[in-house]
Amino acid sequence: MDYSEIISRMEKTVDVFANNLAEVRAGRANPAILNKIKVDYYGVPTPISQMAGISVPEARLIVIQPWDLSVLKEIEKELLKADLGVNPNNDGKVIRLAFPELNEERRKEIVKDIKKTAEDARVAVRSIRRDGIEEAKKRQKDSEMTEDELRLAEDEIQKITDKYIAEIDKLLEDKEKEVMSV
Repeated sequence: MDYSEIISRMEKTVDVFANNLAEVRAGRANPAILNKIKVDYYGVPTPISQMAGISVPEARLIVIQPWDLSVLKEIEKELLKADLGVNPNNDGKVIRLAFPELNEERRKEIVKDIKKTAEDARVAVRSIRRDGIEEAKKRQKDSEMTEDELRLAEDEIQKITDKYIAEIDKLLEDKEKEVMSV
């Protein structure tokens, strides 16, 4: 049995989870939180990173410097709409996002949210496992594989699943440490 599709789908699930974690603010400024924000630029929704230079000069500060100053107000408006938990500071040339220090309560809330996201990722991986095992059982029923081959396929799919669940757990653990220690 070919496991490449199962592996590919599980890798995508882990990648999506990792990207979601990258967008979580852990007390220090992370430009990834701007990834999903799009600004209307001449009628085209454009990511901020494609219309401005984004830098992190200090641990809790993001500076956005648009290449075209005419979109400064639009960027500011979209940042306010995105509800990042900080107010953009526009000085006419750049926008500064100063992130406050996270308090203990907010850190615990963030950890709770990322644990829920991790569980969603685990459920998705287990769903892919179920689909793979169902496919193997269907093949066995259609006499394309023996019962022994089915058992081997189920074991292999379980090993693949365990590997990706462990990856999700490791990413979660690392992000949890980052959030709680900043």
